[in-house]
Amino acid sequence: MVLLSRFLEVTLDQGPFFIPKDLQIQPLKGTSPGELGKAGIMASDCEPALNQAEGRNPTLERYLGALREAKNDSEQFAALLLVTKAVKAGDIDAKTRRRIFDAVGFTFPNRLLTTKEAPDGCPDHVLRALGVALLACFCSDPELAVHPQVLNKIPILSTFLTARGDPDDAARRSMIDDTYQCLTAVAGTPRGPRHLIAGGTVSALCQAYLGHGYGFDQALALLVGLLAAAETQCWKEAEPDLLAVLRGLSEDFQKAEDASKFELCQLLPLFLPPTTVPPECYRDLQAGLARILGSKLSSWQRNPALKLAARLAHACGSDWIPAGSSGSKFLALLVNLACVEVRLALEETGTEVKEDVVTACYALMELGIQECTRCEQSLLKEPQKVQLVSVMKEAIGAVIHYLLQVGSEKQKEPFVFASVRILGAWLAEETSSLRKEVCQLLPFLVRYAKTLYEEAEEANDLTQQVANLAISPTTPGPTWPGDALRLLLPGWCHLTVEDGPREILIKEGAPSLLCKYFLQQWELTSPGHDTSVLPDSVEIGLQTCCHIFLNLVVTAPGLIKRDACFTSLMNTLMTSLPALVQQQGRLLLAANVATLGLLMARLLSTSPALQGTPASRGFFAAAILFLSQSHVARATPGSDQAVLALSPEYEGIWADLQELWFLGMQAFTGCVPLLPWLAPAALRSRWPQELLQLLGSVSPNSVKPEMVAAYQGVLVELARANRLCREAMRLQAGEETASHYRMAALEQCLSEP
Repeated sequence: MVLLSRFLEVTLDQGPFFIPKDLQIQPLKGTSPGELGKAGIMASDCEPALNQAEGRNPTLERYLGALREAKNDSEQFAALLLVTKAVKAGDIDAKTRRRIFDAVGFTFPNRLLTTKEAPDGCPDHVLRALGVALLACFCSDPELAVHPQVLNKIPILSTFLTARGDPDDAARRSMIDDTYQCLTAVAGTPRGPRHLIAGGTVSALCQAYLGHGYGFDQALALLVGLLAAAETQCWKEAEPDLLAVLRGLSEDFQKAEDASKFELCQLLPLFLPPTTVPPECYRDLQAGLARILGSKLSSWQRNPALKLAARLAHACGSDWIPAGSSGSKFLALLVNLACVEVRLALEETGTEVKEDVVTACYALMELGIQECTRCEQSLLKEPQKVQLVSVMKEAIGAVIHYLLQVGSEKQKEPFVFASVRILGAWLAEETSSLRKEVCQLLPFLVRYAKTLYEEAEEANDLTQQVANLAISPTTPGPTWPGDALRLLLPGWCHLTVEDGPREILIKEGAPSLLCKYFLQQWELTSPGHDTSVLPDSVEIGLQTCCHIFLNLVVTAPGLIKRDACFTSLMNTLMTSLPALVQQQGRLLLAANVATLGLLMARLLSTSPALQGTPASRGFFAAAILFLSQSHVARATPGSDQAVLALSPEYEGIWADLQELWFLGMQAFTGCVPLLPWLAPAALRSRWPQELLQLLGSVSPNSVKPEMVAAYQGVLVELARANRLCREAMRLQAGEETASHYRMAALEQCLSEP
């Protein structure tokens, strides 16, 4: 109401130019024309004289009655003027404000906002300004701020923010202030941000800010609030405009020489898009950060810069850092500062940890880990990598020290999750250093992963909380998986190769937990689920689990035989592989499943599930399909004889696949004598015949010795296990092929009856 009163006072102070000539102010009951004419200078005469019995201002009551009885706009305008004079800003309460609204209603302000023809002597914007002032008064009531008659004005109000006009015009400035008050009031309601976004307010605010006209600072403040409340929707509706604001802020950040650069450090993370930062902003953002972080600063000045750098690292990796000497020095500076901050925060017992800053430093350390392990196109030189690995080792030691002190009551805190994440990133690349400390921490890590696995929803929420803690107000992407166990899988894969850590993991129940986790994650890829929407991290997690199980099969075969969870795992592998090998683009996962299943089948060969059941036959048929389709005969120009070559599907991923393929061939060979039904099944699949046919159609010189050994191993075991297999091989010129390839064992086997 005070804003409306101020507006009306401005119009009165400016004389006849602002008062419509044809506005006939009619005397109200009990009010002489002279009194009404002096309304603009008689505010003191309207001091509240509260009725003791009713607790109401009788003067206000009289004017409200006149407002309700007004028969036309002129009378309503006059009565409204008197109401504003009868109310002092400090005396109005919510009930009084609501009664004023009930007397005015929306019809009058609606006409003021939409009128296209103003009376003579009245500028067009004055009536609209009065309408906005009324809405601003109403919006101070939270219930009225979400009234449909307010919400449907959002598109109109948004246009006022970018309307052109005299920047010194008092009425226009008042209208802009009132417009921001209306929009801010709506934004403060639970569903308000959605209504504003749908009404085009985000684009209007961006344009108002970029225009740097009156109220542009209010536009920025409201934008910040909307991005914090509904970032994804804001970017979806107004991405080009928000990117324009980001470019403007980035340029300001690069040029700033005063304290505003520190304010921009806090502001810029909110304007970074949820996907990729535009490359044209890289230079300005990096230059501004380099200037800040390269100076001696207090923590309150440095910490926002570290958080902005962490947000950029999270969104863009190292793409925003320029190549060359300046970029490598800047990255080394970032990681060193982050490591120092982590050690200062976590090594001192009893010190209050600034969790948001340390979490940001974790993100910068993770960037350092990625760059130190990158072989090609790394920003860092070897001496820099050695130095950074050393300082990161010390910082990881501080993280382990902190986690060793975490009690069960803190396990669900987001900062603990962030600390486990950075430790997982380190262990994925380095397990030889800090081995004693890591082994000491392993029991905690298993318990922690189990706790979050059993409360998966809380684990997902923790991921969001970690993002809110320091990195950004956005929902994290695939690089921030939603469970602690997936963070630890790569490190555990390395540790299960080593005797000491493996025994601790087994003792703490990690294998059983991993089996349950694998089966749960496998359900996400099963028929009935849309695998196209799954993040890559799900399939990568399944592959890493397979690698851990492969390590356990080789190093702890007794565990596989005695732990019932591996029987359940074997059943899942057998039922899943037939469909998996048929799916495009999932060959690497199929290779992991096939090889793991073959190795486990060798250990679990006495299990009833492997005695020629439909599931076991389907599994081995799918395994044969995977093993047999890896190579083809390929013609070569200028030669009459073809060469052995990788099939197209295998060729692109053979570097990741070949170890699994050779291991799978070896495992299949070991299964043949243990499962009597397997050799006849292989014969029915025609694999041995087709294999000999393939070898007979290509030049022996094109087949590498390790391939010859793998093929011979399978053929020999099949020939030894079954007479029909031997006969089929002889019919396929098996003895001649064995002689060409110097397969002595096969040649001898086929020469026997």
